[in-house]
Amino acid sequence: MDLEERVELIKRGTKEIVTEKELQHLLETTESPKAYWGFEISGPIHLGMGLVCGKKIRDCVEAGVDFTIYLADLHSMINRKFGGDLQKIRRAGEYFIHSFEALGLGTDKVRFLWASDLAQDYGYWEKVMQVARNASVRRVARALPIMGRETTSEDVEMAFLLYPCMQVADILEMNLDIACAGIDQRNAHMLARDVAKKIGVKKPVSLHGPLLMSLAKTGAKMGFDDDPSLSAEISKKMSKSLPQSTIHIHDSPSEIREKITGAFCPPRETDENPIVQIARHVVIPELGALEVDRSPKHGGPLTIGSYRELVDAYAGGALHPLDLKRAVAESLTKILEPVRRYFEKNPEPLRIMRSLEVTR
Repeated sequence: MDLEERVELIKRGTKEIVTEKELQHLLETTESPKAYWGFEISGPIHLGMGLVCGKKIRDCVEAGVDFTIYLADLHSMINRKFGGDLQKIRRAGEYFIHSFEALGLGTDKVRFLWASDLAQDYGYWEKVMQVARNASVRRVARALPIMGRETTSEDVEMAFLLYPCMQVADILEMNLDIACAGIDQRNAHMLARDVAKKIGVKKPVSLHGPLLMSLAKTGAKMGFDDDPSLSAEISKKMSKSLPQSTIHIHDSPSEIREKITGAFCPPRETDENPIVQIARHVVIPELGALEVDRSPKHGGPLTIGSYRELVDAYAGGALHPLDLKRAVAESLTKILEPVRRYFEKNPEPLRIMRSLEVTR
């Protein structure tokens, strides 16, 4: 694979790369750059994490990137996931490892690293202190959306402010070339780049992916970011804690169809439409096209090979919301079939996760 192909493979489907020029230079000078994607351990894995993030990780691995999936157990404890019980968080984290394996990201492709293992080294905590010394309280507070917390929240615990400092220290301690995350993590990555410059170490290239919208209609809330459009996007994202507003990677075909059928999907609207966004960010990248099976009476079969084609068909009224929903539901059922088969053969990790969910 030549340089241009590697760059395009890493770039495709991203929301933002800071900066593309740095990425180009990195791939020109480094055979196997080091990257990571960190995941807070909470509820069952949904489409956004499993398929949007998972697809981008697979792209990076294919492009020759040395990739680490970071299981942020200590960060999850700070954010009170599973009541802050580290033992439960670790058990849920094992389910995460199995889920990534089911998605084609086993230990033959990536490495898994627990935050609690990285934090065993004194040097890690030295970096946490370096970050804290080189950032204002306000700057750290701006990164709180990484926890799902509003920057204007009045109930910010002291431990919450430690979280962004730890996230930056994670990147620096692993000596990463590329830091990957959803666009909601942008402020933490910009903090990492600023601190790296101040203490004289390399700045990580920052790769930011899109956020999948909740299936339910949600009003935008401000306070997640200084940028109103980004703040609105963060507030509307798919959440593990609202089962009917999300699709989990191991949902049954009937659950997928039921959730998609009941989802918000306004006619002709493509921007604020979760079903259109799933087609754009999941179905077309995974399958190459969205296949719409319609009767001759309603226009006959339709193959949509790009987001632009989807926008033209849906916004123009040629594609009905019900037909779009059916096509997306059937596509997701097909895409997630390997995951369902994996957990049918290995049911224990999913059983444990579901038992932990009951006690969250």
